[in-house]
Parts: sequence; structure tokens; C-alpha cells
Amino acid sequence: MNRDFERVLTAWKARPGRKPLLLKGARQTGKTFLLRQFGSTAYASVCELNFEAQPALARVFEGDLDPKRLVADLALVARFDPADVLAGRAVLLFDEVQACPRAITSLKYFCEQAPQVHLAAAGSLLGVELAKAASFPAGKVELHTLHPLTIHEFLDGTGRSGCRERLDAIDEVAPLPEALHAELTAALREYLFVGGMPEAVKAFAERRDFAAVRRIQGDIVAAYRLDFAKHAPASLVPRLVMLWESIPQQLARENRRFLFSAVRGGARARDYEDALLWLEQAGLVHRSFALSVPKLPLAGYCNRRLFKLFALDVGLLAAAANLAPETILHGNDVFEEFKGAITEQFVAQQLASRTTGEQDGRLYYWRNESTGTEIDFLVEAGGVVPLEVKAGVNARSKSLAHYRRQFDPPAAVRAGLRNLRIDAGLLNIPLYAVPCLDRLLRLRDSP
Repeated sequence: MNRDFERVLTAWKARPGRKPLLLKGARQTGKTFLLRQFGSTAYASVCELNFEAQPALARVFEGDLDPKRLVADLALVARFDPADVLAGRAVLLFDEVQACPRAITSLKYFCEQAPQVHLAAAGSLLGVELAKAASFPAGKVELHTLHPLTIHEFLDGTGRSGCRERLDAIDEVAPLPEALHAELTAALREYLFVGGMPEAVKAFAERRDFAAVRRIQGDIVAAYRLDFAKHAPASLVPRLVMLWESIPQQLARENRRFLFSAVRGGARARDYEDALLWLEQAGLVHRSFALSVPKLPLAGYCNRRLFKLFALDVGLLAAAANLAPETILHGNDVFEEFKGAITEQFVAQQLASRTTGEQDGRLYYWRNESTGTEIDFLVEAGGVVPLEVKAGVNARSKSLAHYRRQFDPPAAVRAGLRNLRIDAGLLNIPLYAVPCLDRLLRLRDSP
């Protein structure tokens, strides 16, 4: 199981007066598997209902939304013991809940009238449904987003939990043993090819078969295309496809700022904004917004017309770019592909999964339009912290030096292939340690 999310589920189960748990995220990030596996170990049984596979279930929600009646009627359809659910001995799982908006609305009544029921709901296109829902039970659910596996979860999934534990045990900002640093850098190269989609990671862990990984990634992308055609308004589908396919080319440019004109000649923002929002709500892309003035809160100072667009997963991006397996196995070519775009995508993905600190996965970068100077990411962590991504071992950071002179930030971070260290007040972290960012910043500031 994903140990990071297992902690989230364990805390939810133990919380007095728990609300129903609502889990959203892109298709094939492992939502159903995680809930099913957790339920099988933490409860006497799992009462699973899939609203996409069993559309007749929606009829149960056509009447009143009294939780006791719903449990009793659902038990007749799905053949489970309602007493176990009402007593909290079994967990009730609503899967693909976006297919039944009334089931989403019912979560409010489970929260208010039946808090003893352990109810978890998940959906692949839940973000799209919630964005248009008129009766979302705000404040009545515990909402979480499941992202692709981070590099640290990849270590767990590929039999290197010992390396993960060494990272979790870091208690000072000092170089790691060279053997450990080399092993983690090798794992990083693999992750840039495989990515964090659970099925791709599983195939790689079992067979180390790059061709099998590519086939799985192709199947995932094909499933996303089917979602475009099946769930998006017909008028959006061609624009969704063009936006999705443009991401590798957009990131390959020296200035990675997203240009609508690069999607299609003469295209304007208003022609594609609805399609871009759909991709965001489906969890398939992340936008990083530009700031010219790095002030808190970052969301209040960003320019929403200027942004970079990242895919949800570095492995899917590498597949779209047809990155060959040999590239990850020899030298540092993988870190320099597309002018470092693969590396920047990697960092964006780790930050988007960030659940600690003050930022909660939102992405921002800094750009001085007059000079073209740019910092890859700005992070809220006790202030505005600049983070520059270095594709190789080159330690020079002219943009970061310029930013530090101009704004005197409380800390500054450079992520690359170098070992962990502090140089002249600059925190250097290996790329594989980006998920440790908040803890490393605290260690840097500790006496």
C-alpha cells in the first residue's frame, strides 16, 4: 500500500465524528485499490458499490436521502449486511461516485445524521463533476486528492524501502554517503522513465521491462482520450486533444511559458480556457502561474494569464516525448532532455503532491519580464522560498543569485544532481530529496 496515504486513511478512521471521505484524482492513480486494500485490513468487510458499472444504483438515490434507508436499500442491491455498515464494522465504498450526483449530495446527510457510518467515496472525474455540482456538500466531507506516486513512494514500490527510510531519517543538512547518493540517483533516472502511475511502477518492479512500461503508459493515455470523448462536451474534445498533445512541445521551448498560439496558429486564450479548465479538473495537468513580485499569499499576486503547463506524471510525459530507455541508463542525458524540461516536470510533480507546509500543491514561478530572469518555482514555507532546478551538476545559478540580491529571501534552494549541502547560505538538495523539502528547510534553520 502507499504508506503515505495509508496514514491519511488510518487517521480518518480513528477521527471522532469523522466526515465521509471523498477521494479525487486522475484515472488510474490507484484510488479504488487503496480504499479497497485499506478496507480489507482495517474493517471486517468492504461494501463496495460502483456507480459506473452498476448504473441501476442511482435509482436508490431518487427518493429521500435518509442514510438508514439508503444503507438498507443499497444492501438489497449489493447484498451486504446493513447492520455491519450502520455499526461501523464495515466500510461503505462509493466508487466512481461522479456518475451519480445524488450520491455525492447524500454525503451531507451521512455526515449529519449517521457519523457512525464509515463511508469513503472516490471518482476518476470527480473534479469535473464537483466543479459543476450545484449541491456539493461543502464542509461535510473530508476531501483528498490522490496523485501519482512520488519518487519516495516509487522507492517503496520497487523494493528500496531501505533507501526511503534513510531519507526519512535525515536529521541534518549534510552530504549523504556516496553509495546511497549514487543508488538514489540511479532510482531517480528510472523514475523519470517509469513515472508514478501505479500500474507502470508495478510492471517495472516485477520485470524491469521498459517495453511493458511503455505499453501500460500508452494504455493509460488511450483511456484519457476515451474520457475526453465520453465525458467532455463534444465541442471541447478537439481542443482537449490539441492541448494535451501540445504539452511536450510547450515544455521543450527555452521559455516554457504556455502559448495558446503554439497549440494552433492564431489560437487565443478564450478559445481554449474551457478545455484547459476541464483538463485541470480531471487532474491531468498542473498550471504553474507567474509572479513578478514574490509576496504572500502567492495566489494573491500571480498573473493567471502567464503560466507553464505540466502533465500529471513525468512517465507519461516521457512516453509522449518517446524518450528511449537507453537515455536513462547512460550518463546524465535524461536530465538534459528537452533543455531540462523532464527534470522541471519531475519537480513540478513532486511539489503538486506536497501536503505539508503552506502551499498545498499549488505551483508558482517568478519571472522578470524586462530581463528574462526566471526562477523555476516559488514555495510558501515560512515565507517565499525560491527553488531553482538544475538539470545537471552545473552549480552556477545566475538567476537565483540575482533573485537573492533583489529580494533577500528567508532561504533559497537549488535542486540538482549534487549531494545534500549548504553553500554560502544556499540549500543544495538532490532531486530525489525534493519530497523532503519542508523538513530540510526546517533542519537548515534549526540550531
